[in-house]
Amino acid sequence: MPSDPGGQGGPAGPGPSGTGARLAWLDALRGIGATAVVAEHLLPWFLPGLRPYWFSLGVYGILVFFLVSGYIIPTSLERHGDVRAFWISRFFRLYPLYLAVTALVLALSWWVPVRAEVPRDGSAVAAHATMLLDVVSVGGVADTMWTLSYEMVFYLVVTALFLVGGHRGSGTLAMVFAAGAVVVGLVAGGAVFRGVWPAYVTAVVFAAGLACVLWGRARTAAACVLGVTALAALVLSSRIPWLGVAVVAVMFAGTAIRRWEEGTGPLWPVAVTAALVVLAPLQAIEAGWWWVEADVWLTTIALAGGTFAGGMALRGRRLPRALVWLGLVSYSLYLVHHPLLKYFTELSGDLRHAEPAFQAAMAVLALALVLGASALAYRYVERPGQAWGRRVARAFSGAGRGGLRSGGGRAG
Repeated sequence: MPSDPGGQGGPAGPGPSGTGARLAWLDALRGIGATAVVAEHLLPWFLPGLRPYWFSLGVYGILVFFLVSGYIIPTSLERHGDVRAFWISRFFRLYPLYLAVTALVLALSWWVPVRAEVPRDGSAVAAHATMLLDVVSVGGVADTMWTLSYEMVFYLVVTALFLVGGHRGSGTLAMVFAAGAVVVGLVAGGAVFRGVWPAYVTAVVFAAGLACVLWGRARTAAACVLGVTALAALVLSSRIPWLGVAVVAVMFAGTAIRRWEEGTGPLWPVAVTAALVVLAPLQAIEAGWWWVEADVWLTTIALAGGTFAGGMALRGRRLPRALVWLGLVSYSLYLVHHPLLKYFTELSGDLRHAEPAFQAAMAVLALALVLGASALAYRYVERPGQAWGRRVARAFSGAGRGGLRSGGGRAG
């Protein structure tokens, strides 16, 4: 486990540090998830004949990430009991690389234009500032940034639950969100609130609320407002409302697994949650994609769950170092690979109809470039950011500062 209170998350989760502190199986899971997402984006451009359609590589990878986030983030916050340090850690863990990738994409937009899904107005700035991109229906400058929206919603909800003492019922929360995904799918065909104003409103609430959480003024009330705002955006202004609610259910299922492992909760809510998440898109109004066809969706969820279970079964075993390393750099790998693959194909040209040997050679070269860039990003952006976060957290720490007592009493 990491020594900082940020814990480990999905693609955005920090790598743990310190001898004996590493949960290698979680790193391995993140390595598997990152590799799957990279493959999802690499294969159609380089080796389209190898792309599987009996399950979704990309959805599989992010479900593994979300299970890891749910497993580790809430219990890490509880163990440290320091909301301020948690958010300082999150900021310095997430934003340095996120901003660096954003700057890279914008700097090279004269060559490869920014995605059409990114609005050309201030709402894009507001949505990127909060990371609540997908839940306010704003595209990210890098395609993979959309999942960070749901990580951020989860952090906000967990913080609110933590401060009011409602964070222990993870299994119930998982089932409630899973049932909510089914209901939302039946009644919502997309975002209810559209346009630029959801991005602006959430940005204002996000900035004001986090300021209160960090400085301890009306901390619990502010956290509750943030949590409610995040959930309202999730249901009312996100691109695919049922999917967003289902993702939160999956993360709470990860937490419920951790509770069961610790002997503080049952495992059966996880099975109920999985069944409801499987059902969510089957009759949903907005579910016309190949990856939510019943057989594909079920297979993808089963593979993600099986992978997580396999990782747990291998706890304490020696795992492949390459896989653990991929987990260590998974956040960099996750964010940088898509822009780099786009730049590579701009130089190489369309490879989809090239000779298989040439496709394979270009795929290996592109993958080497992505892995090298990810290693550099981790070394020179991620790690310094984490170090700065620890320094800032220590600077703000002190007797009675940042803990739950300053937020209105100890929760749980």
